[in-house]
Amino acid sequence: MSIVSLAKLNLRFNNRIAEIIQNILFSFTLLLQNLFYCLFCSHMDAIWEVNVEIGQRIKQLRVMKGLTQEELADRAELSKGFISQVERDLTSPSIATLMDILQCLGVSVSEFFTEEPEEQIVFTKEDYFIKKDEENKNTIEWIVPNAQKNQMEPILLKLEPGGSTDPDNPHEGEEFGYVLNGAVTIHLGNKVYRAKKGETFYYVSGKQHYLTSKVGATVLWISSPPTF
Repeated sequence: MSIVSLAKLNLRFNNRIAEIIQNILFSFTLLLQNLFYCLFCSHMDAIWEVNVEIGQRIKQLRVMKGLTQEELADRAELSKGFISQVERDLTSPSIATLMDILQCLGVSVSEFFTEEPEEQIVFTKEDYFIKKDEENKNTIEWIVPNAQKNQMEPILLKLEPGGSTDPDNPHEGEEFGYVLNGAVTIHLGNKVYRAKKGETFYYVSGKQHYLTSKVGATVLWISSPPTF
């Protein structure tokens, strides 16, 4: 065999060895990636088993960053509706989606689960949850979201002329109201009371109760414990 032939054979052999080594390294890299992913998923599953209010934490971080739901959704390439559902714990994001959201919020996964976000003190209109009842001609604004976990729950009630609230059956607790505009009639058991702009009302919730208004009204209404 000539020297040239031996050189070509040696070159092919070296190329083959290099190809084999490259494939081994690539397979090893994939193995490490899969191992890391499995370990990460196991860690996340363990965290998920803990009763963590993921939505509430995301909302607290979003508010702290001064972002609206729409702005966060745009950054994470998600819909505003999805962000809203996540924040209200109506749906759970996948691991990949959660990581995208946290990246947009400038928080690592470990920081998200180990550090308690600062408690929200100030709430804006973007935080409110609004429900309009066409039949009863009223609109309720929950002006402190997730207040059900607190000792009291405030709402802003807007009654159109001829509007009313649904009758609330007797329950433990107390309720207070401040009439901001218009006038209301308070139905408490078999009795009725009237309050106009600038006046307040207070009662124990041990009897069926509801509000009506002939002229329309806006009322700051507080229940303790939360019942709205």
